[in-house]
Amino acid sequence: MQQLENTLKTALGAAIQNVFGAEVPAAQLVLQPTRKDFAGSFTLVTFPFTKTLGKGPEQIGQAVGEWLVANEPAVKGFNVVKGFLNLEIADAEWLKVFEQLRQLPAGAPVATGGPQNVVVEYSSPNTNKPLHLGHLRNNFLGYSVAEILKATGATVTKANLVNDRGIHICKSMLAYQQYGNGETPQSAGIKGDHLAGKYYVLFEKHYREQVKQLEAEGVAADVAKRKAPLMLEAQDMLLKWEANDEEVVNLWKQMNGWVYEGFDETYKSIGVDFDKYYYESQTYLLGKERVEEGLQKGVFFKKDDGSVWVDLQAEGLDEKLLLRADGTSVYITQDLGTAELKYQDFHYDLSVYVIADEQNYHMQVLKAVLAKLGKPYADAIYHLSYGMVDLPSGKMKSREGTVVDADELVREVVEAAKQATLEKGKIEGLSEQEAAELFHMLGLGALKYYLLKVDPKKRMLFNPEESVSLEGHTGPFIQYSHARISSILRKAAEQGVEPSAPLANSVELHSTEQEMIQELGRYAAVVAEAARAQSPALVAQYAYDVAKAYNRFYTEVPIFIEPDATKKAFRVALSAQTARAIKSSMGLLGIPVPERM
Repeated sequence: MQQLENTLKTALGAAIQNVFGAEVPAAQLVLQPTRKDFAGSFTLVTFPFTKTLGKGPEQIGQAVGEWLVANEPAVKGFNVVKGFLNLEIADAEWLKVFEQLRQLPAGAPVATGGPQNVVVEYSSPNTNKPLHLGHLRNNFLGYSVAEILKATGATVTKANLVNDRGIHICKSMLAYQQYGNGETPQSAGIKGDHLAGKYYVLFEKHYREQVKQLEAEGVAADVAKRKAPLMLEAQDMLLKWEANDEEVVNLWKQMNGWVYEGFDETYKSIGVDFDKYYYESQTYLLGKERVEEGLQKGVFFKKDDGSVWVDLQAEGLDEKLLLRADGTSVYITQDLGTAELKYQDFHYDLSVYVIADEQNYHMQVLKAVLAKLGKPYADAIYHLSYGMVDLPSGKMKSREGTVVDADELVREVVEAAKQATLEKGKIEGLSEQEAAELFHMLGLGALKYYLLKVDPKKRMLFNPEESVSLEGHTGPFIQYSHARISSILRKAAEQGVEPSAPLANSVELHSTEQEMIQELGRYAAVVAEAARAQSPALVAQYAYDVAKAYNRFYTEVPIFIEPDATKKAFRVALSAQTARAIKSSMGLLGIPVPERM
């Protein structure tokens, strides 16, 4: 495809030189896809050249178009609409493009000249609660960005930093200690991460009651929140944990073990994985060393109460706490340690943090602090800041238990996919296990696509009914399209039509076939742009465009009733290449596609 565009740009430059005696740099000859309501495949906007060439935009378009038709075999026709020169491409050129696409090895990297050694950190769960809808957007984004960067030839490590320590973890532990009565995931019949989450909510319930009681006794609200007995006990438990108190550490290990088993089950269900795990309990001490280093270098300072701070006002930020007065660490402390460990392990030239935009300030601080410390990897840190997921009822709050649970949501979308598929009667010949796998594939495809098709930077509203819809701009529509093509390819094989056989270069193409080749030719450019922007939404839109274009082609052009054997063979080959593009692009989103339904 790039080769064809380069040919056209060279010819356009020659046309302008020959007709107007002027030189226009190739960089200024920007081609874009022609709008569907006009004939043509590529469009040059002529308005920018009126001053240089001394002619009106329509005159320029007409003169350049006439020269191209007379002198460039790739251009078979043109039309001018105001300041837009629409170029119609010869069938032989499209067939060349198609043959080049067919010859590319599966999984061939898309060269971008971008970073080559990348760590993508995502998921980053807390061990005091199960994964929820917000975590799903995070996991799907992180996994997809990693796969897109891999497709550019980069070496990518998927990392998960587990937030397994801190006051929030102690809240769940304390509540379990006081109200758990020895309950276990086995005795309760629930996953371990859900059990921990139950006690986190229980802590908040009793804590709020204590605060309310103190306020009723005349204590100021801010003081009541600090002095409530449960909060003081949780803070004391954190100090004991950092002092390696045996009883506290054993409880911590027990509850975290339950949570990890629950997380693993969820990760497997949603189809994400990791190459490397980091744990804050193992990074915060290194972070404390970096804080000490900053004090020795004079870039950090201590306040009278013994807390350690950094002054970032010169960087447009403010003063930031790095270590509490009692010596316990805060989030930024362990983040300093983790950034260094990742660099020691992988010497990355890009370290992507998939973290919601509510942490924009925190990430700016992390980069600024590392720069103050003179760390070589400070500039390599990139925050993939994504918008939060809202519910129609408002923002989710874990401590109040008002979240959409990830496990429950997956069960719901799988059930919705099952009902929709059964209604369409699309599981003939599938065993019970194959049908169950199909329902899971479609349900998860609906959910992933719904969350990934929106630009990561945009805040999004999660509409439960829309998310499980299997029609329209959805993952299952694309999955159905792949299954349809797979069925066509099986039928072609039965008839002895081989999609990989050499093609004649004289096939007359239908307009939908030209459009289909043009869509397939966009794959590399889309992946390159998605990698640069770190936006799976671009790949999601591309997969939908390909499926939609194929459905138009399938509706308007016969395949098996086509009497011309050459045309039939080409259409089967075009179908095979389309299936490959859909499978590849959906694979970059972490969405598998079915071979049959």
